[in-house]
Amino acid sequence: MVSLGVEDDQITMVMVPFPAQGHLNQFLHLSRLVSSYHIPIYYVGFSTEISQVKARIHGWDLATATNYIHFQEFPTPSSFMAPAPSNCSNNSSETISKLIASVLDASLTLREPVSAFIKKLSSISRRVVVIYDSMMASTVQDVVSIKNAEAYCFHAISAFANSSLLWDIIKYYLHLPSFLAKLAKKLFLPSGVHLPDGLPTLRSTFTPEFIEFMRLQFSCNKFSSGNLYDTCKVLEGPYLETLAKFSRLLGIRKQWAVGPFNPVTISTGKDSKVRHKCLEWLDKQSQNSVILVSFGTTGYLSMEQIKELAIGLEKSQQKFIWVVRDVLSGGEGEVRIPEGYEERVKERGIIVKDWAPQLEILAHSSTGGFMSHCGWNSCMESITMGVPIATWSMRFDQPRNAVFVTNVLKIGVVVKHWDRSDDIIDSCTIKNAVENLMASTEGHEMRMRAMELGKQVKESVKDGGDHQLEMDSFISHVTRY
Repeated sequence: MVSLGVEDDQITMVMVPFPAQGHLNQFLHLSRLVSSYHIPIYYVGFSTEISQVKARIHGWDLATATNYIHFQEFPTPSSFMAPAPSNCSNNSSETISKLIASVLDASLTLREPVSAFIKKLSSISRRVVVIYDSMMASTVQDVVSIKNAEAYCFHAISAFANSSLLWDIIKYYLHLPSFLAKLAKKLFLPSGVHLPDGLPTLRSTFTPEFIEFMRLQFSCNKFSSGNLYDTCKVLEGPYLETLAKFSRLLGIRKQWAVGPFNPVTISTGKDSKVRHKCLEWLDKQSQNSVILVSFGTTGYLSMEQIKELAIGLEKSQQKFIWVVRDVLSGGEGEVRIPEGYEERVKERGIIVKDWAPQLEILAHSSTGGFMSHCGWNSCMESITMGVPIATWSMRFDQPRNAVFVTNVLKIGVVVKHWDRSDDIIDSCTIKNAVENLMASTEGHEMRMRAMELGKQVKESVKDGGDHQLEMDSFISHVTRY
C-alpha cells in the first residue's frame, strides 16, 4: 500500500465536494478551517477541477496549510464539460442544460474511486470522517460498510433557501390547501422565521435533470451522522432552528453552522508585486463609491442583455468594476462590449476580462455595492464584508437567496425579478437599480444594515463567538474517543 502520511490512531478527514466551482470553493475553505486543528485532510475530485479551485484561491495562502491539506485527484471523464462549452448552439438555455447534465453524469462516476480511497485510509486511521456535499450522497453511500468511518452531510446553500425548499416540498406532498399551510407554518416553524409567499418554485429554478438528481441523492442520504452549513446563527438563526426540526424528523440530531467559510479579514496587499490591477484602481477611488458587477463562474447573459447592462452602468454615472468572461455570453462566442465603450467609461469604470479576486474587491473600502447572481458563496462574502447587493439571480437557489437579501435582511435592491427571468432587462431599469443602491438614502440605509451584519458575522469568528464555538463543537465530536 502506498503511504498516505497518516499516523496510527489518527483521525483523518475526507472532503467530497460536488464538482461545480462554488461547491469546490466552499469545501476548500472548510478544509482551511479544519486544518487549523491539525487534522490531516484529503480533498478528492477530478484533476481538472482541483487544479482550477487551487488556482482561484484568494484571501488566504494554500501554502500555509500544505502540512494538513492533501489532494487526491481522479482522472476527469472525457464527457465532462468545462464551464464555458464551445460546442453548444447560441441558445443559452441549451448551453446551461448541457453543462449541468455533464456535471451530474460526471459526479456519478466518482463512487468507485472515492469508496476505494476511503477504505484505504480506514485501514491506517483510527477514524475516517467523511464530509460530503448533499449532492454527492450517492458517491459516498458505501461508507456504511466501513466500521471506522462516519459521514457528515454539508449543505452548500443558505439555511433560508434550504428550509423554504423543504417547506414547499412538504406542502406539495401533503397536498396542503393554503389555509392549512398557513396554520401549519405558525405551529411548526420557529419564531422569527419569515418565508414570504410566492417564492420561486423548484421546477422554475432547477432543470428536470437536476431535480431527478436531487431525488437520487435524497434517497441515498440515509447514513449521515449530522449536518453542516455554511452560515452562522447571527445571520440565519431561525432558519437553522427550522432545519434542526426537519432533521430530527429524519432521525438526525446533530448539526453545526460553521460559516462563514471565507476569510473575514483580508490584507490590503499594497506592497505585493502580484496584486491584481483592479485593486490598484480601487485604491484611487473614494470610500463606498464603486459597485462590483459579477455573475459567478457559470452565469450567462445574451449579447443583447450584455449591451443593455453596459449602457445601464454608463447611464448610472456610478463607478464600477465589471467582470466579464466568455461564459457570460451563453455559448454565443466572445463577449463583445459595445464599440468605444471602454474609452467612454475609463474614468469611472474598469472592465476585467479574466478572473478577478472577488473577496478582496468586496473587502476594499472603496467598494460600496455588488451586482450579483446571488450564489450563496457570493452572498456570504458580500455580507461578511458589509456590502449591500443588487440582485440578478439566474437559477438554482439563487432566486431564493435574492429574496432573503432583499425581503428578509433588507440589504439589497432587485435588478431582475425572477418572474422576468426570460426577459431582457433594459438599461433604464439597470441604471435605476444601481443609482438606488449607490446614490440614494435608501441605498445608504441598506449599506448601514449590511455593515452591521458584517460586523456581527466577523464577531462570530472571534474566540467565544458562535462560529468558533460551532467549529470547536464539531471538531470535538469527530475526534472523540
